[in-house]
Amino acid sequence: MKLIKNKSYFKRFQVKFRRRREGKTDYKARHKLIAQDRTKFNSPKYRFVVRLTNKDVVCQVASSKIVGDSILCAAYSHELEKYGLKVGLTNYSACYCTGLLLARRLLQKLNLDSKYEGVKETNGDLFLVEPVDGPRPFKAYADIGLARSTTGARVFGAIKGASDGGLYVPHSEKRFPGYSRASKEYNATVHRDRIYGVHVAEYMRKLKDEDEDKFNKQFSKFIENKISADDVEEMYKKVHAAIRADPSYTKKEHKKPELKRKSANKPKLSWGARKQRKDAKKQKMQQRLAAQDEE
Repeated sequence: MKLIKNKSYFKRFQVKFRRRREGKTDYKARHKLIAQDRTKFNSPKYRFVVRLTNKDVVCQVASSKIVGDSILCAAYSHELEKYGLKVGLTNYSACYCTGLLLARRLLQKLNLDSKYEGVKETNGDLFLVEPVDGPRPFKAYADIGLARSTTGARVFGAIKGASDGGLYVPHSEKRFPGYSRASKEYNATVHRDRIYGVHVAEYMRKLKDEDEDKFNKQFSKFIENKISADDVEEMYKKVHAAIRADPSYTKKEHKKPELKRKSANKPKLSWGARKQRKDAKKQKMQQRLAAQDEE
């Protein structure tokens, strides 16, 4: 039997990249996304990056360089509170809003927002931006990372939002909610309802009828903000309109808290100050000794 893992094998063994070992990056997929043709003369190849966390949706337009990725523009779902969306910041509808916000913000930055307005009120149909007279539409390839590309996944909501916002993100309707692999047909109404949060409103009504305690616990933030099931669709329409009205980023001013010095963190005294303190202690000791002698 041939021994393969011998000393010479381990001498030549090379560990995989750190992000591959950590399970954070699929380098085969990344290489396909960032590989640029030589005839492009070092022009950047942009990616529409979507990442989901437990509390946030992150959308970025990035390009790769030797030193690392360069972010051209970014949008986050926690910014949607500014536009009137204070609850459900990680659901499918919020992903659509975040993608829309990024698209409008980027086009405003590049002065293309008036030329490529996208779809102002979506009906769920497949929409791909077509070039007009003048500059071509901004093109970015979808990068969903390690997320599973299952039909109806939230990452495709962000892609749909970016496409409706005026970015050219090549995609098809095969992974949108409402597409049936059996019949190979796409029902745009199902997708439209998912974008406007109709599925959330239906679940709210169902849960309220079946178990009111569970409803109060699960939708406590909705109750706190006085949002009923009938208000959900209208709320998302207002958010879309507000994003289109002003997608610009406003930087928050963070005030640094005043640091109170603790006794343990007092600065060291200089040599002169130490000498003065020693002399003062010496004088106090001499005065005490003199007082004791007088007694």
